[in-house]
Amino acid sequence: MSKKDKKTKKDRGGHDPAQVDPQSRKGGAADRAASPFKPDGKLSRKAYEKALFDLHVELVKVQMWAQETGARVCIVFEGRDGAGKGGTIKAITERVSPRVFRVVALPAPTEREKSQMYIQRYIQHFPAAGEIVIFDRSWYNRAGVERVMGFANDEQVHYFLNMVPAVEKAIVDSGIILLKYWLEVSMEEQTRRLEARIDDGRKLWKLSPMDLKSYSRWYDYSRARDDIFKATDSSWAPWYVVHSDDKKRARLNIIRHFLHHIPYEAPKREKVELPKRQKPGDYVEPDYPWKVVADTVGAPPSGG
Repeated sequence: MSKKDKKTKKDRGGHDPAQVDPQSRKGGAADRAASPFKPDGKLSRKAYEKALFDLHVELVKVQMWAQETGARVCIVFEGRDGAGKGGTIKAITERVSPRVFRVVALPAPTEREKSQMYIQRYIQHFPAAGEIVIFDRSWYNRAGVERVMGFANDEQVHYFLNMVPAVEKAIVDSGIILLKYWLEVSMEEQTRRLEARIDDGRKLWKLSPMDLKSYSRWYDYSRARDDIFKATDSSWAPWYVVHSDDKKRARLNIIRHFLHHIPYEAPKREKVELPKRQKPGDYVEPDYPWKVVADTVGAPPSGG
């Protein structure tokens, strides 16, 4: 067993709650109390946060490794609306620097961008040395949402699917680590999540007219996914499918998979000690009428 394999096994503790089959954890009350799973088989919040803490430590090491070595990493997230792409990306990026882990979520193309070579608007966002770029949807829009919603014709989609393997070969040959994840959500779970957005004021922005139209075209998306996999699941840039009905398990599994495919090592660091503060000298706090934000915790939010 290699040093990296030993490290990975140690990090996972030998009993990764994200990998354990909940059906194998049957027993008495004591067993159920210690289980990392809820009665519905999904991972508990406590077990999730504990596992995520350890993974965040490793992601910080990846960040430092990328900065030190000049590595370039590109991660692609695709899947249906409501599959959990956004939550997974937040789980990856919430404890690292946005200047190293850059998230790219492009809006609809402008008229100028529509006149460019299709891949052009994506290439400009590729990582430079020391960067990890995460695409929240990517160039696969052409064969996914654009195909299903009628924004791209059959000829454009066919050309795209024929072109992509060679383009991704060039990306990998240039030294960029390319990982492609497809989050697969069930029909029932997608419905539950989209319905939940209707009555949740925090999620209204996630339910656009386009989302509603795409929801009705489940099997069109299935055909588009099947064609994408058939044409672009190459040996140099394979697709990794993640079942995401349990969002917590999916996030942990993706991060662990990502860490396994990045050849990082924690950089050596000197022991950090805070320096002594300077003495005040002749400094005196000013008698200034600061405009202080009032403490309104507990008060109802303003607005309509």
